[in-house]
Amino acid sequence: MTYLLYTLTFLVLISGTALYLTRAAWLPRLQSSHLYTHLPGGGGGSSSFADDMEAGLSSSTFDLAGNVADGDGRAGLDDGAKREILRIMKKRRLQFDEARRVYMEDRFRANGIGPDGRPRDPKFVSFS
Repeated sequence: MTYLLYTLTFLVLISGTALYLTRAAWLPRLQSSHLYTHLPGGGGGSSSFADDMEAGLSSSTFDLAGNVADGDGRAGLDDGAKREILRIMKKRRLQFDEARRVYMEDRFRANGIGPDGRPRDPKFVSFS
């Protein structure tokens, strides 16, 4: 019985030390996982425009105050986009408008749209 207790204690100490020494690799993945989105204030759980404004997802060029003042009952902004924009704001230390611009440029790039708004498809033909 004592042998089992010592073995278990040794394994817990080794595992804890290994997790502590490698925390730089696994801690960011844990913090950006879906586990935190279900907690209150965990980023991404907002359900109204007022919650989005409190989270910092509003500016003079993207004003949600009109929606809140009119009592808009819609669900607010897209949860996936909010999480990504908040991640960009934290990671790059940007303001909301700049983070929104970076997010849209990334989405355009992922969908094959150039910075000028035209498709990057080589077969695309435009008559203007």
